[in-house]
Amino acid sequence: MTFGPQTLEIDLAAETEKFTARITDYLRRTRRKGVVVALSGGIDSSVSAALAVHALGPDRVFGIHMPERESSAETLRISTSLSDALGIDSTVEDITDVLDAYGAYRRRDDAIRLVCPDYGPQHRSKIVLPSVVDSDSYRLYSVVVVPPDGEEETHRLTPEAYLGIVAATNFKQRVRKTFEYYHADRLNYVVAGTPNRLEYDQGFFVKLGDGAADVKPIAHLYKTQVYALAEHLGVPEEIRLRPPTTDTYSLPQSQEEFYFSLPHAQMDLCLYGKNNDVPAEEVAAAAGLTAEQLERVYRDIDQKRRSTEYLHLPPQLVAEIPEI
Repeated sequence: MTFGPQTLEIDLAAETEKFTARITDYLRRTRRKGVVVALSGGIDSSVSAALAVHALGPDRVFGIHMPERESSAETLRISTSLSDALGIDSTVEDITDVLDAYGAYRRRDDAIRLVCPDYGPQHRSKIVLPSVVDSDSYRLYSVVVVPPDGEEETHRLTPEAYLGIVAATNFKQRVRKTFEYYHADRLNYVVAGTPNRLEYDQGFFVKLGDGAADVKPIAHLYKTQVYALAEHLGVPEEIRLRPPTTDTYSLPQSQEEFYFSLPHAQMDLCLYGKNNDVPAEEVAAAAGLTAEQLERVYRDIDQKRRSTEYLHLPPQLVAEIPEI
């Protein structure tokens, strides 16, 4: 068979039943009653919630909507449309006041001012990374800033400014996870994480934030497989057609301009090809890349695996402790 998008096709019904068996057994062993899912309006959380409903029924799945003042205006409406479509109970936890109390916005703005001294509360911003396929140049993050009454500006980030921005915005994922575990403890449920295989493999998550969970239903699935499963499970079309975003910064931001080298359909093919030793010329042709561009993508995959290894590591013990 020629390598291409069809290579990633899976038995969607079998995949759904595999999760049903796994979560049913896990809840039995842990003596928990159901699943909590944070709903962002994105494809990954929507499929995770839909899988849980298929496995357990709507009465044993609880959704949490957690907007904050920099969320897209559409986020809460779209995530609520999913909980309504699935027939699950849900609640809204606006995390703005908690983030303010932690100083998350202030600390983020202070970090941006290291490279853009005029940055203020009315500015909007996002951080971006140049495409890996365009050149062999060392890639550095920049912050894109839009003043209240001005034109867009781009400033190259110093290491100190970049780390400060990321550390401050990571409050968002960690605060959300705190609410997830509050509701899980209250209901005697487990928490579902929502990373897909691209995000899990490449470290696109916050340690002890969105990376923390009791079960990760789609971490083994490539993003295109998640989209296919969404249609199979009846996830609303508006969510299936919505482009993947981070919904973390005050300016709209795609996942590829923030982190990934390519749009997810191409990135899936590259990662699958690398993971399964598919000949490079076949991967390049399927992904619409030159051999040189594919090599850059492969180097970027390896670099991200090295630099994010820490995110996957469990707490380190001085001596091994036998399992109970």
